Amino acid sequence: MQVYKNIAELPSFERAVITIGTFDGVHLGHAKIIEQLLKEARAVSGTPVLLTFYPHPKQVVINNKNPLFILSAQREKYALLEARGIEHIVEIPFSKEFSEQPAKRYIKDFLIDKFHPYTIIIGYDHRFGRNREGDFKLLEAEAPKYDFEVKEIPEKVLQDVIISSTKVRDALHDGDIATAAAYLGYDYFFSGKVIEGNKLGRTIGYPTANLLIEDEQKLVPANGVYAVDVELETTAGKQRLKGMMNIGVRPTVDGTRRTIEVNIFDFDETIYGETLKIILRKKLRDEVKFNGLEQLKEQLAKDKLAAMLTD
Repeated sequence: MQVYKNIAELPSFERAVITIGTFDGVHLGHAKIIEQLLKEARAVSGTPVLLTFYPHPKQVVINNKNPLFILSAQREKYALLEARGIEHIVEIPFSKEFSEQPAKRYIKDFLIDKFHPYTIIIGYDHRFGRNREGDFKLLEAEAPKYDFEVKEIPEKVLQDVIISSTKVRDALHDGDIATAAAYLGYDYFFSGKVIEGNKLGRTIGYPTANLLIEDEQKLVPANGVYAVDVELETTAGKQRLKGMMNIGVRPTVDGTRRTIEVNIFDFDETIYGETLKIILRKKLRDEVKFNGLEQLKEQLAKDKLAAMLTD
């Protein structure tokens, strides 16, 4: 897979068949668009090229006190796209200036001059240009002038997977990881660096790896206790182990700061500074305050059993 970040030095794609979008999370709705892109490229012996934006357009154009958290960091997004069969990705630097281009200028100066497309494929609700004035009808009207085809993926094709990244975010904010996974087509995941904590878990028989999420824009699900899988590199190589994770403020010990702690089952290595990939399997319960450490320890035993039984 090739990722092109310098728009001024793009190669000449043979019969470029392109699609454009943010593709945050690469969910099942995105998968439909990707399938069509690859199909159309094969039909004309062309090169499928996916154009995506960085940073997320809504982080640039929406002046909102509530930050937009993303489902996939760029490296995660590209890995997910590669798994879907994408070999050529162009990362478009997104800015307020870029968003304010008149739609016709966007077509001429950006799509045509930079990519010389043979075919452009967009979803039925795709909009572009200043005030989102551009759409399929405008592309269709401009196509004869620049000698390209434009194909729309209609609503009826996507109606079985009417999914948006917003719906996935809402599910995760609610702690509904089952719905999020159903929308995504895979279990939601995030990565974090292991940092030192107060080592309280070790004193009650449940040592935890405290995680620092290095990408501050990455969405962390709602507070609660989760069954998880943990991927890590160890002296034995890459491993995937079962575990349980708490996201929250640890009210039983009068905590006030939100933390992420993972208890990895059957594992006893020092891994400070290592990066763990956490795959969410099931939400076990909400975070609650217990009457002391003994009651917490009893509940953790039940949580561990439930997590171990999670398929």
